[in-house]
Parts: sequence; structure tokens; C-alpha cells
Amino acid sequence: MGHEGEAKVGYLGDPAKLFPLALGTGVLGLLTLGVYRFWGKARIRRHVWSKVRLDGDGFEFTGTGLEMFLGFLLSVVVLAIYLAVVQLVLFAVGIRFVLDPQNRLEEFAQGISILLSFVAVLPLMVFAAYRSRRYKLARTRFRGIRLAMENAAGAYTLRAMGYLLLVVLSLGLLWPLMTFRLEAFMTERTWYGTSRFRQGGSWRGLYPAYGHVVAGIVLCLAGAALGIAGGGGFPVFLVIAGLVWAAIGFVVYRVRAFAYLMSHKMLDGGVGFRAMPATGTVIWLYIKGAFIAGLLGGLASAMIFAPLGTMLAGIESASQLVQVEVAVLGAASYLLLLTVFGALGLVFISQPILGHFIGSVTVTGAGALEAVRQRGADGGADAEGFADALDIGGAF
Repeated sequence: MGHEGEAKVGYLGDPAKLFPLALGTGVLGLLTLGVYRFWGKARIRRHVWSKVRLDGDGFEFTGTGLEMFLGFLLSVVVLAIYLAVVQLVLFAVGIRFVLDPQNRLEEFAQGISILLSFVAVLPLMVFAAYRSRRYKLARTRFRGIRLAMENAAGAYTLRAMGYLLLVVLSLGLLWPLMTFRLEAFMTERTWYGTSRFRQGGSWRGLYPAYGHVVAGIVLCLAGAALGIAGGGGFPVFLVIAGLVWAAIGFVVYRVRAFAYLMSHKMLDGGVGFRAMPATGTVIWLYIKGAFIAGLLGGLASAMIFAPLGTMLAGIESASQLVQVEVAVLGAASYLLLLTVFGALGLVFISQPILGHFIGSVTVTGAGALEAVRQRGADGGADAEGFADALDIGGAF
């Protein structure tokens, strides 16, 4: 135990151990046409969770590939029915998707159909994000004590869509309000055993972290206004500069928002948290990891496609069957290369950044964790099927 009941959180991830696990599960996923990826995800999470340490004790992930696979199948059925209903409604009001538009009216109808379909799916994506977090917490233990999150995905989705509308109407200026209120909603429905988490602070406290994004938005608006007034090429420069500034500013915001929100979280019994991640370190870890992944991925690409290139040398004179076999082999090689890049990204980008965020956290009043008692298992937790179906599950 650290000074005055403080305990440092650490991450002991090792690329030499995670890479063969990530690559092996990825290859098995290819061989099983994607079915094994749920079991692979469970194995990777068990590995990653066990490397997160608080006062010498590791976390435990108890989820299984089978429950994630079954959750995915159920979600795909529900999603297919939902999207079919959406398309029927759009067709009923005269809006339909045209595969090959022949005129401007059909192009416009195609664009409106795609936009409205995305808007219709957006609530499901928000719903899936909440259920995914709930599942991960319900299948996480620390010192044998279960974490949990209340079943409130519907209420969360309604709030999220309302706040998102406010963000759009305010041209992005109310993003910190949405960030704080939604995080507070989830935090205050999260439990560690019999102790409940609380979110302190204020949404206004996030604005210092949001300053660069605001500056980027202002530049974009100024460029747009000058462009309407006919300002030559300078407005285009302002818009581009504003977009770049806002993009970098959003990275700064995400890091500082994490620090602010984590540092204002509390757990019943007097447990608090302090986080100090560094934006520069996060950006450097991403750049360094992308360089390493790109370099190793390039070597892997040469090794994978070199034999294929030799086979393609005389493909024109080969029989049709041989051409089909080479085409299949080429597709398989491409998928294998994507798997390699996925494993490299996980090991050299996602894991170091995760480790930095985790390592920046200190738990205060950690002695009070000894008084927390076990809670009942959450058998109703969704196995993040919608998150997998909508491909918003994230790296871990």
C-alpha cells in the first residue's frame, strides 16, 4: 500500500506475449470465417485484464467467447429486422435507395436514404456502447469482487440523443456538456461489489480542455463566412487550418477530459482517484507505434506476397482453374495481411496508449477497498452483441 492509503495503478503488458496471442487468435478467426474471433477476444481480454495491477493485485475478465457469439447472433437478427423496417418506412414516404442513379433527383434520393439510415442506426450505436460497457464491467472482478453496471441502456440512449442534438445546434460548443453528463450517468450506475461510484465535478470544468477545439471551430466558421462573402483562397486556408486545429484539439480534449473525469470520481467508503495522463506522450506513443507497425507490416507484406508474385508471373497462360486458385490465394493473403496489421496495431499502438492511461491513475483511500463486500452475479448483462454487429467494440 502506498503513502497515506494511496495505491498506484499499473499495467504490465508485454508485446512479446500479446503479439503471438493476437496473431494466433486472428489467424484462427480467418480459418473459421470469423466465428473464432469471439473466443479470441475473450482470450485477449483475459490477458490484458490480468496485466492491470492495483497494489499488486490483478484484474480478472470472466466473459466467454460463447456468450459473446450468441449475443452477436441475436443482435444481427434484431438489427436486420430493424433496418428492414426503416427501409420500408422510407420507401413508404417516397425515399428509396437507388443502386445506380441516372439523374440528379435519384442521386439526391440516394444520399437522403443513406443519411436517414445512418441517423436511424445512430441510437442503436449509442445503445450498444452502453451495453458493451455494462457487459465488460459485469464480467470483471478485482480481488474476487464483481463490478457491475445497472441496466439503463434505454434511458442512456434517450439522453445521449438529446445531448447530441444540443451539440449539433450549438455547432459543437456544448460537447463538454454531453461528455460530462453521459459519463456521470454511467459512472453513477456503476458498482464495485456493494459500493457505488459517484461522479463529481462540473461540465464547465471540461471547457479549459476544450479550448483548442473551440478555436478550430471558430476558424472554420470564419473561413466559411469569408467564403460566402467571396474572399478568394484565404477562406479555404482558414477552413483547413481550423479542421486540423480542431482535430488535434480533440485529442488534447480526450486526454484532459479523462484526467478531469477520473480525478473527480469517487467510490463509497472514501475511495478517490487521481489521473495525470500526458497528451504529448499519447501522441508520441501513437506516432511511434504506427511507425513500428508500418515497418513490421511492410516486412510481413513482402513475405506474404512474394510467393504470390512468383505465381502471378505465368498466370495468363495457366488454366482457368489455376487462375481461380491464385485469385483465392491472393484474397486469403490479403486477409492474412490485415490480420497481421491488426495484431501489430493492438500490440504497438493500443496497448502502450492503454498502459499510459492506466499508469497515470492513483487510487486514494485504497484501504477502504478491503471493506467492500461481494454482490450477486449480473446474469442479465448483454454480451455486447450489438457492439460487435455494428463494429464499435474497440481494440479490447
